[in-house]
Amino acid sequence: MADSTIPTINFKEKAMELLPEGASFEACLTCGLCSSGCPASGIENMDPRKFIRMAMLGMDAELSQTPWVWCCTQCKRCQHVCPMNIDISQLVFLARGNWPQDKKPSGIVRSCQMIRSTDSTSAMGLPPADFVFVVEDVLQEVRETQPAFRHLQAPMDKTGAFFFVNQNSREPMSEPDEMVPLWKIFDLVGADWTYSSKGWAAENFCMFSGDEEAWYEVIRKRVDAVSELGCKVWLNTECGHSYYTMWHGLKRFGLAADFALESLITYYARWIREGKLPVNSRWNTRKIKFTVQDPCMIVRKAYGESIALDMRFVVKSLVGEENFIDMQPNRSANYCCGGGGGFLQAGMTDHRRTYGKRKFDQIAATGAAYVLTPCHNCHSQMEDIGHFYGGSYGVVHFWTLICLSLGILGENERTYLGPDLLALID
Repeated sequence: MADSTIPTINFKEKAMELLPEGASFEACLTCGLCSSGCPASGIENMDPRKFIRMAMLGMDAELSQTPWVWCCTQCKRCQHVCPMNIDISQLVFLARGNWPQDKKPSGIVRSCQMIRSTDSTSAMGLPPADFVFVVEDVLQEVRETQPAFRHLQAPMDKTGAFFFVNQNSREPMSEPDEMVPLWKIFDLVGADWTYSSKGWAAENFCMFSGDEEAWYEVIRKRVDAVSELGCKVWLNTECGHSYYTMWHGLKRFGLAADFALESLITYYARWIREGKLPVNSRWNTRKIKFTVQDPCMIVRKAYGESIALDMRFVVKSLVGEENFIDMQPNRSANYCCGGGGGFLQAGMTDHRRTYGKRKFDQIAATGAAYVLTPCHNCHSQMEDIGHFYGGSYGVVHFWTLICLSLGILGENERTYLGPDLLALID
């Protein structure tokens, strides 16, 4: 039954406005590439090709109200394979923004509200003072229990630091020891970095809710925080969508930033090439196999092939080229895991796992024991579908494996290591 409380959008009109120069919906041959490559196809009886055809036929009420817009992760794989480069994700974004707040998935709305509730911009609502306390408390413990790092630093609000480092809220809120490997890496390479008590959080679910005003507000707070400290680089750590929401948000809202946006992955690769991170694969005496997940937000939607190649360089340096097995397809053509776009927060668990089956099959086909990914949503989704579908793989952060390779991974920093990896370091 139609829900009259959800306004109707003229999707054909909006679609025409979003067409790339020289493209034409009338020239669409309904080839189906978009739908065949979309893991959300079939969910809620919808797929990208069907969405576009319904828009052209004026079926606005149906498109305005379909829950499928919350199942589409806006990963843009449909656009990547489309001969006309049509960006269906923009129509999905418009549809999401059109839903009244009380009709949107409550988890996404709540996460956006939490982000706006403090100057931290944390989706878990962790206020600045609490973040500072957690960082200082964990740092003190490391200094007291790991003699090699008794002088370890985790600077806070350091004016003029080169790197302004963000952090996904999951670490300080529920996995604080997961921050330590990152600090150790910065220490080893001699990085000039700082956290900020304001605007430090990585996530931004306001974009996923379709709320442009809220998205802008979050980006504005983060830009101001970086500018206030005078940092040269806003360094996105192992979190996927945080980079895209910042990078795309600056362009979308015409915000000026006197600093560069960079990904930690590119620096991992640079530091290894420069010899600052002297990692090697000699520790992998059991020839444990690894694969890598390409986060849509930083590969297909942002950097493209360059960061995908950097990821593979880092992984091969860490585990041995012969122990790396790539998923098929991969890099910009890789499938979204199904955790992005706010899907993990949407409360649509059955749909999300249905979407994730294609990713599970992809991972299983490699036979890898572990998946490396620089994205928290990918991490959580691949763990969940692995358990749900009976997989035998683990999911690890890059920073964990880097410190393992260097022999500096503390006992409290091994949460995601299975017995096979633990046996190599104990």
